[in-house]
Amino acid sequence: MVAFGYHGDLFHGSQIQPNVPTVQKAIELALRKVSWWSDGCLEMSSRTDAGVSVRMNLACIDVPLKVWEEVDKKTILRVLNNRFPGGLCAWDVIKVESNVRSRAAISRTYLFRTELIEEWPSGIDENLFNEACELIIGTHDFTNFCKLEEGKNPIRTISNCEPWYSSDGRLIGLLITSEAFLWNQVRRLAAAITGVSSGRIPFDIFKSALNEPEVLVDLGRAQSNGLILWAIEHKSSQGMGLNCNPDTTGFSIPPEKRYRFKRWLFMAKLEMGLLIERDWEHSLNLA
Repeated sequence: MVAFGYHGDLFHGSQIQPNVPTVQKAIELALRKVSWWSDGCLEMSSRTDAGVSVRMNLACIDVPLKVWEEVDKKTILRVLNNRFPGGLCAWDVIKVESNVRSRAAISRTYLFRTELIEEWPSGIDENLFNEACELIIGTHDFTNFCKLEEGKNPIRTISNCEPWYSSDGRLIGLLITSEAFLWNQVRRLAAAITGVSSGRIPFDIFKSALNEPEVLVDLGRAQSNGLILWAIEHKSSQGMGLNCNPDTTGFSIPPEKRYRFKRWLFMAKLEMGLLIERDWEHSLNLA
């Protein structure tokens, strides 16, 4: 079981697609280069869309037993990273039973930096932000807060949703945890919660969208570059990557003047990338 991450803007999502770079294809090519590949040997825990960055995903990879017996952990990570493209990083690895499925995670935690949403600098009511986060905790039909795929059950249980604060105590986004999420669910919730706290969306409209899913309403979808898959808890992962707080030291404050906001977004994007790079570097030093 390998813990790995990637910068979302360098890949067209995680799953293999024709004629575009994807995370799954990059891992497959690396395994083929070192003769560790066999058909069906790779299973990734979570799918992500193009533009979504990942501090931690999990993959179960069936490799010859002698690889684990003859090669230490640091060498396995070095072999993989030397063959990965620069935006992809394997930062921990453990041995698990061959029947373990990486997709059977206990929980997945996302961070969304909502201050990247354009309406944020106009003013946010922190109390409303908290109320909106608290409202979605529990089991709900999230039809109005996802891109619902045919045959998918829209009911999900959110075990935690709370404000995300920077290292200097500034509200910058939200942290949300569930066993599994629907397509675009976190991005749509981030847009809606921001809309409520900015006054664009009345709280009653937000509440009815959650409690009356049969009445379809579109409350927006936030951009992908504010989203990070932060952590995955799995019964076989031995706690890899958990209990790690994001180090937001140096995160800049969005400008109040709208004409400067677009320029600031480029800097904020670099800050998000640096956040996960620092974490990977720390994890590799401990491996």
